[in-house]
Amino acid sequence: MGKMELEFRIPREQELLQELEPEYDVVIVGGGPAAYSAAIYAARFALKTVMVAEEVGGQLTLAGEVDDYLGLPGMKAADVIEKFKEHVMRYGVPLLNDRVETVGEAGKGMMRVETVGEARTLAKAIILAIGARRRRLHVPGEDEFDGKGISYCSICDAPLFKDVDAVVVIGGGDSAMEGAALLAEYAKKVYLVHRREEFRAQSINVEAARRKPNIEFVLDAVVREISGNRRVGGVLIEDLKTGERRELQVGGVFIEIGFEPDVEFTRRNGIETDEHGYIKVDEWMRTSRPGIFAAGDCTSLWLGFRQIATAVAQGAVAAYSANRYLREMWSRSTR
Repeated sequence: MGKMELEFRIPREQELLQELEPEYDVVIVGGGPAAYSAAIYAARFALKTVMVAEEVGGQLTLAGEVDDYLGLPGMKAADVIEKFKEHVMRYGVPLLNDRVETVGEAGKGMMRVETVGEARTLAKAIILAIGARRRRLHVPGEDEFDGKGISYCSICDAPLFKDVDAVVVIGGGDSAMEGAALLAEYAKKVYLVHRREEFRAQSINVEAARRKPNIEFVLDAVVREISGNRRVGGVLIEDLKTGERRELQVGGVFIEIGFEPDVEFTRRNGIETDEHGYIKVDEWMRTSRPGIFAAGDCTSLWLGFRQIATAVAQGAVAAYSANRYLREMWSRSTR
């Protein structure tokens, strides 16, 4: 295994690579909390490590305030990302801003990593922390008005809807509740449409939304169509109990119905998934392919509870397992 000097210094920025070195002990795919946690632990195990990510911060970039991570109460998500980066900078783990496309076998226990940007390297172990992507509604008008009044991130785009007469938020999870509460500070009225009467969101977030006088809950209902003229102008909703349909006049649609895994990536690279498309892992974050580990929101573990804390925990375990795997391989190869 490559030896990585642990110089405890804080450079101004995480080193951004223009190209990858020929070989690494560990390639970490992703840039969210799970990836940064894995990077810290891999470096502490003196493994030659690199991160490859399209976007630094992962899904944290879509959040506003973080108040559920121990020791960092009420911090802006952007500041939490900087904290993670600063910690990893101490260990000198570089990052390539690119997207990993394929992970192939290269023989002698090595794997070949190739990116969309045509970067290539060999890795002895790989940690996938690729997260999940925003789920779409798949109704008429969604494609037409994407970026023209439709948003998949309330936290990101709420200020753009200041003084708009009305917007609609679709969903019943934490992101929907937090988004609706934030939008209520900008738009004059917020409709929150959810297909059930119960919510997946934490009670504290539901109550915060209910306390906003300009949020109207539209429950047991779904959006059937998004309409407008050049920009979003309304949504057609259907009451699931009565079948009655009516149109809400809105200037913005915020789709907050959760995430879905990158099934194309896992299928292309022969990694086993569960029935929902999430990467199957055991308690040590091992996937179906030897030498490949996974962590964070892309895994099948703890599907009903996705938090920064759980992602960080999985990243640490994945790095520990990768280190143990490499030491066992090294021990066998030197006999």
